[in-house]
Amino acid sequence: MVRFTITKQLIFFAFTVLFVNLELKAQVPALDKLEMLYDQGHYRMVYRRANRYLDKPDYDFSLLPSYYKSLATLQLAQETVWSLRNPRAHIDALNELNRIKLTPKGKLIFESHIVELQNLKTDIEAWVTDLRRQKKNDEATQIANLANQLFEKVKFREEKSVEAPSYSSDVSVRFKSRTDMVSFSKKYLGVPYVSAGDTPQGFDCSGFTSFVFSHHQIKLPRRAAEQYQEATKIKEKDAMMGDLVFFSNGGEVSHVGMLINEPGKPKVMIHASSSKGIQIIDLDSSTYWKQRVVGFGRFVD
Repeated sequence: MVRFTITKQLIFFAFTVLFVNLELKAQVPALDKLEMLYDQGHYRMVYRRANRYLDKPDYDFSLLPSYYKSLATLQLAQETVWSLRNPRAHIDALNELNRIKLTPKGKLIFESHIVELQNLKTDIEAWVTDLRRQKKNDEATQIANLANQLFEKVKFREEKSVEAPSYSSDVSVRFKSRTDMVSFSKKYLGVPYVSAGDTPQGFDCSGFTSFVFSHHQIKLPRRAAEQYQEATKIKEKDAMMGDLVFFSNGGEVSHVGMLINEPGKPKVMIHASSSKGIQIIDLDSSTYWKQRVVGFGRFVD
């Protein structure tokens, strides 16, 4: 009797895994479209379509509409107007993703969408940091706790750091104030990420840029969005060491880093990473950061 029960359980599990794998690999145009639209940043469209699919029995076999509705909700909730109209939507979305994660289908969805989830994790961390800067500590803590539960034991790929580029003697002379700024910033490589941090004990993204520029007698606003507003906008081809690069996930600017590359060379930045603290990355080869660039700004001559 025990052997029979165990056998039934194994057969049920095998069929569940087989069915979910077929679902994930099958070409279901509507669900494929959801993924494509989400990856392109069309969060409102994803939210509306996912809601429609959840109302149709034809899609009851899949958790993907609920999964993508939750992801889109968490992106939209970072916009002030949308969040005021839907004040608890982000909490419901995090709870729903935590529910999905615990199901056999959900586990496989998480494994096959690991890059998407890793990007979401970075977006949420930037969001929590910005809420703390705005003194919305209760909301930040609630989101952070649910997000920590969601991403617990999820195995992400670490973004690789790169070596800082070296400068020719000509560049060092011509752009001395900028190369001095880069040299100073590199002293803090490895300093941990701290939400709303702006000291050598821990930095967030705009806390780090503010600290570096302050050392060179340039006062920056505290938030990344405000730094972007006040910066002199420059073209990508002109951006070089000492200039700032700004990022967004579809709403307002949520992250900032400082470029350390020579003029006309591939973009390399130093920034406060939520996973590794102060680190240097090749911007052009980073699939996450490259597609979120909003623009480049200048505060130094």
